[in-house]
Amino acid sequence: MTSDTTVAQLVWTEDGVTRQAQWRSEAGNPAPRRVTIADDRTTADAAYRLACEGVGLLWRGDFQNARQLLQAMARRIERKPRKPRKPADAALDAFNLHRQAQAQRARTLGMLLIPLEPDYTIALRRAPDAREACLEAYGAADAPSIVSLRELQGLIGAHEWRKKGVEIRVLDGARIHPHYGVFSPVRGEYLELVARAPLPANSLAFDIGTGTGVLAAVLAKRGVKRVVATDSDARALACARENIVRLGYAAQIEVVQADLFPAGRAPLVVCNPPWLPARPSSPVERAIYDPDSQMLRGFLAGLAAHLEPGGEGWLILSDFAEHLGLRAREALVAMIEAGGLEVLRRDDIKPLHPKATDATDPLYRARSAEVTSLWRLVARKTAQ
Repeated sequence: MTSDTTVAQLVWTEDGVTRQAQWRSEAGNPAPRRVTIADDRTTADAAYRLACEGVGLLWRGDFQNARQLLQAMARRIERKPRKPRKPADAALDAFNLHRQAQAQRARTLGMLLIPLEPDYTIALRRAPDAREACLEAYGAADAPSIVSLRELQGLIGAHEWRKKGVEIRVLDGARIHPHYGVFSPVRGEYLELVARAPLPANSLAFDIGTGTGVLAAVLAKRGVKRVVATDSDARALACARENIVRLGYAAQIEVVQADLFPAGRAPLVVCNPPWLPARPSSPVERAIYDPDSQMLRGFLAGLAAHLEPGGEGWLILSDFAEHLGLRAREALVAMIEAGGLEVLRRDDIKPLHPKATDATDPLYRARSAEVTSLWRLVARKTAQ
């Protein structure tokens, strides 16, 4: 196996000397072509204007002042007038405008840059100790690097979530600790569906795309004797293994690397794929966005071949994409039928997250109508 060992570099001139450092961007954004030095004297208006022009602002002042500057830049973005929405395809139009605005906001705010020492120390006044957070996300380093303050704040926040964990009610309040880049199970309604659906058998289950390992843990707690949990992402595999050991289910759950299915068949195969058929703008968004429903299609196309006779496939899926106009219900039903499957039952639950009741959210109409479902699928007699 080969890998690209090319490391992107940020190059700038400071005090008349040309300098460079490794450029870090989890979103895969290119390094700014132009860089200027910014410090405590830099005004928010000047910083915002330069950032909009694509100029990187390499910070040399007080770290907490950089945080305040970033907030001031964000307020200037929020003051910009929004484009009027078209009456036709209002939900889809709102979604596209929302993503465009998010992307533009991320690009602009991503121009405020923080230097990191080879050990990830931040050599700025009043800077936090971000070494552990950076090590968890980036791995070991041996050279100076530059990262956007916005990304650095995300790393630090993810590190705190990893330490604190997310309380899972259906695991009797036990906590799942998400790693950076692995989708956090903060939306508990889909876990409720898995916790209460009748098990077709308790001998074996496959958990496809396990992420943090939370669904595998729920199945193990319900008494499934053996669970094989798969994922293709290295961060997710490490995260799931760590959570499963912490919860005491290592004897019941095996975590394996696979694109989708492990070898063999099981009486129960569970999958919670990304819910929105759109292109992610960063690796972190891959748990939310699934271009052209690739994972969903792959799961439904291969499910019948991995079910034991009489077994069930549990597809956990929100209809948010349908309310946005990204995927029709008829298209989902057609995928199910094309996979040689039929619906035994569908259990629904309304989301409980705050945005579902926030009328100021640009996607409120779709969010307020959203339903999360557990589709209990079985192979048609001729498909087994």
